[in-house]
Amino acid sequence: MTEKTSPGLPLAGIRVIDVATVIAAPYCATILGEFGADVLKVEHPVGGDALRRFGTPTRRGDTLTWLSEARNKRSVTIDLHRPEGVELFKELIARSDVLCENFRTGTLEKWGLGWEVLHAINPGLIMLRVTGYGQTGPYSDRPGFARVAHAVGGIAYLAGMPRGTPVTPGSTTLGDYLTGLYGCIGVLMALRHRDRTGCGQYVDAALYESVFRCTDELAPAYGMYGVVRERHGPSHNDFACPHGHFPTRDGKWVAISCATDKLFARLAKAMDRPELASSSIYGDQKIRLEHRHDVNEIVRDWCGSLSREEVLERCYATATPAAPLNNIADIFGDRQFHARRNLVAMDEPETGETVIIPGVIPALSETPGRIEHLGPKLGEHTNEVLRDLLGLDEQQIEELRAKRVI
Repeated sequence: MTEKTSPGLPLAGIRVIDVATVIAAPYCATILGEFGADVLKVEHPVGGDALRRFGTPTRRGDTLTWLSEARNKRSVTIDLHRPEGVELFKELIARSDVLCENFRTGTLEKWGLGWEVLHAINPGLIMLRVTGYGQTGPYSDRPGFARVAHAVGGIAYLAGMPRGTPVTPGSTTLGDYLTGLYGCIGVLMALRHRDRTGCGQYVDAALYESVFRCTDELAPAYGMYGVVRERHGPSHNDFACPHGHFPTRDGKWVAISCATDKLFARLAKAMDRPELASSSIYGDQKIRLEHRHDVNEIVRDWCGSLSREEVLERCYATATPAAPLNNIADIFGDRQFHARRNLVAMDEPETGETVIIPGVIPALSETPGRIEHLGPKLGEHTNEVLRDLLGLDEQQIEELRAKRVI
């Protein structure tokens, strides 16, 4: 195979080098690969990407996280600490369109592979650089991880119960996925610019910035009125009420969101208490916010008197915005997830196991993305890429392997 092609997909013909580790920048490369790009995962010959050991191990040795998140990629092992490895990498850069990296600021420069060097080799190169704090600023040389980004970006402070210990907002890797998404947007825009001008550029993405960008009116509210939002637990009631999570009789939970008076009237009907939505009681959002504790208690008592399914059936019947708080077992049994192919079963050839992974999003009507295979074995495609892309013969490849360059 001289070229990995995906005819009909929007990024067919684009080659991406993913030299990054774990999730943030590699997630951008994964998305590009799902929509047709040929993604070469360049890893150190010993151990490879740390993501191979992050999560639940499989019989193959790599983790389920790796099998899912490294989908569609081809693994090429190169030691970038060796001069021969640096030269091989430069040759790959000359034949590629996008480079994704998330080393600590200045690392690639120390290896002789900084932006100026790579841009000179390939003026059309798009380089995604993901770090904790960005390439500039007083914190640019600090190490950063998603948990740190959640803290600095302001979202961790808001997660948890009032006056309680701030907690991780959902997933310890949320900031990584967010930054991978923003990085992907940047890469696609840079490719569009290159289409018009022929000129490449680098995309500077910081973990904390991705988190901070998702904090709605936090900044303008403080800038204009000095408001410091605190933790509200499951019921954030500054703008709407009821608006939170409520336990049901069977020990499960539902989310209910009534952002308008009309929606509260629907909930009151679902509770068989339409009088609550009258103007003299709680029909006005301002009144509900002033009496939020009482309103939440009424909704909590109602939910607690019914099973989760009973609560949801009544809410659905009145078009009240409500949903179950799904755990992963709930998700596996959810018709919506199956109807939209959010769960995809893939075979792992070496072990014969079936691995179920999240599907491709977003859904494109004419050129939907695809998953061709799970994350590759370490170095699985090294010979293939060096031979077919760089033109090395078997003897040259074996000499590099003997020197432990690959």
